[in-house]
Amino acid sequence: QQDRKQPDASSSIISQTTIMSLESTSKPGFGTAAIHAGQKPDPQTGAVMTNISLSTTFQQASPGVHRGYEYSRTGNPTRTVYENCFAALENAKYGLAFASGSSTTGTIISSLMSGDHVISVDDVYGGTQRYFRKVANPNANIQFSFVDFNDEAAFRGAFNEKTKLVWLETPTNPTLKVMDIEKTAKIAHEKGAILVVDNTFLSPYFQNPLDLGADIVVHSVTKYLNGHSDVVGGVLATNSEEICTKMKFLQNSLGAVPAPFDCFMVLRGIKTLHLRMEAHQKNAFEIARFLEAHPKVERVAYPGLPSHPQHEIAKRQQKGYGGMVTFWLKGELKESRVFLENLKLFALAESLGGVESLAEHPALMTHASVPAEERKKLGISDSLCRLSVGVEDCKDLINDLKNALDAVQL
Repeated sequence: QQDRKQPDASSSIISQTTIMSLESTSKPGFGTAAIHAGQKPDPQTGAVMTNISLSTTFQQASPGVHRGYEYSRTGNPTRTVYENCFAALENAKYGLAFASGSSTTGTIISSLMSGDHVISVDDVYGGTQRYFRKVANPNANIQFSFVDFNDEAAFRGAFNEKTKLVWLETPTNPTLKVMDIEKTAKIAHEKGAILVVDNTFLSPYFQNPLDLGADIVVHSVTKYLNGHSDVVGGVLATNSEEICTKMKFLQNSLGAVPAPFDCFMVLRGIKTLHLRMEAHQKNAFEIARFLEAHPKVERVAYPGLPSHPQHEIAKRQQKGYGGMVTFWLKGELKESRVFLENLKLFALAESLGGVESLAEHPALMTHASVPAEERKKLGISDSLCRLSVGVEDCKDLINDLKNALDAVQL
């Protein structure tokens, strides 16, 4: 794991009016970029926070002559600031924002033609798999193969002459498998395909897939980027002008764009991303260790633990391990229900990445749409529980888990 350098006292105060000039001399630290990138005080009022531009249309000086904005679906000043800020955090030249993570996925897949082929990691978010299997495949004739990317022979064998895109999550949802992004990118590019990496679980703070060879990185900003469970949204970032131009056209044509207020809210959430991710990780480490030692727990998956099968890959390509912890109880569905129903601080709810702690049962909740035989193969069993560890006091979270586990009778 790479240690993040903390700014010294002499560099801790940087005015917004000078932040953009810093990019020409030295790259700002992550926290500085999260707070300032793409933003400057309003030139008319001096307002420090980005304005919420609610106008749907913009005056033109002459037909077709405008100041960068015509219609708010096509472009919006608040959204532009948000897109530029996010792009900076992923070390990208271009960023585009969408109304949800799912609409981001749909927009990317809509760039393909009927008959094109996509290779997806097998343990992919249930909503993504649902869209691939039940919408894009039957309605648009896009073909999909679901493969364990850690099986190189199987991954290479899945390519055919129609393969245009590779879709990767790492860590995966919900079993937290980790895949080598750089290796995956090299194989995809050898075969003439582009690589898309869903970086939702780690956020740009802990992982930057574009730096490892990915062509597009995507996030559900509903999760860690916003971080407060009050906005639904999605983003993508890329360093390719060609890809950006294509995605920008589709963003405008399909129209799944976020409202200006949502853009403002996510911008606000991003400002504390670096602080929150450290707190999530600190608590997740403690909880993973607690669960791994508990007699009623069969197995724990957390990339930061040496027991994780891909711990060495995670150490190499990540800057941290995040706040998601998955574990398998001893027992079956009955024991899982007892455990989840007896939690008090952890809310039994879908989603993840908020400051509050959440627990869920993937087989019955987020991944219920995955075919049962596929769930079984992936290890998404009735005993699997997924925790989104929040930033509460860790001792209170561990007490909550202990009390819920005490209620389980084996």
